[in-house]
Amino acid sequence: MTRPTHLLRAWQLRPKKRFGQNFLRTPAVPQQIVAGAAITPDETVVEIGPGLGAMTLPIARSARRVVAVELDRDMVGLLRTELLAAEMANVAILEQDILSLDLAGIASESDGKLVVMGNLPYNISSQVLVQLIAQRRWVDRAVLMFQRELAQRLLAEPGTKAYGRITVMLRYCARIVSVMTVPSTAFYPQPKVDSEVVRIDFTPPEPAAVDEALLFTVIRIAFGKRRKTLANALVTPVIQMDKARAKRLLEGVGINPVRRPETLTPAEFVALANAMAAEGPAHGNRPA
Repeated sequence: MTRPTHLLRAWQLRPKKRFGQNFLRTPAVPQQIVAGAAITPDETVVEIGPGLGAMTLPIARSARRVVAVELDRDMVGLLRTELLAAEMANVAILEQDILSLDLAGIASESDGKLVVMGNLPYNISSQVLVQLIAQRRWVDRAVLMFQRELAQRLLAEPGTKAYGRITVMLRYCARIVSVMTVPSTAFYPQPKVDSEVVRIDFTPPEPAAVDEALLFTVIRIAFGKRRKTLANALVTPVIQMDKARAKRLLEGVGINPVRRPETLTPAEFVALANAMAAEGPAHGNRPA
């Protein structure tokens, strides 16, 4: 593994803050992450932000095919050269924004579901997770590196301060475990905080929502007012909910209306959303 400083200097490049670029400079870390992903020789991996290829190379040695999605065009030439030098012919580079990536199209070219990997910039981490949840039909699992604060939110339990909207959405359809903590000293340039690698295994929801869009809307609305009681937090014309209806629906599924959103388990949110779906909108059709 060539040092990031040497590669960047040779190509007259600098890390770009707008892309959240912090490059791994410790060879052992990519190897541990790939081991945690348990990639098999018949799998296709989508790597988000390959950068200098620190993770791309060990992934390519384990997978049948790698689709490396890189938004920074200045990095693409460097990455191609590194792959050529390593004689890696099973890597395709897409110059594209991960937030507009069609995972279904990539999966259709593969023999099975995809594995998604990458070191995510903080500013798009939540958006990528929401996208993966929406497209999880084509994803078996994701092994992603986050700033440790966000990773701890994903791993949080109900009733804790870190427990939030993304936590519930993921817990609804996936098992989440920590793979490893990566110290800030493993990167160049060195960030101010440590990172954590999280493995997300997508599973069929149990219990499942009758209307998943409604479920995610209810979760979003509830956590938008997390300091309020549920009976008050859910009041909004978006789901045609007044306080009396909210209280009745909550009590109907055994949830105390004075509880706060962060105390509900994913199963309780599903029960509430399913009760709303069964009853139908209060007046006319539910807004999209």
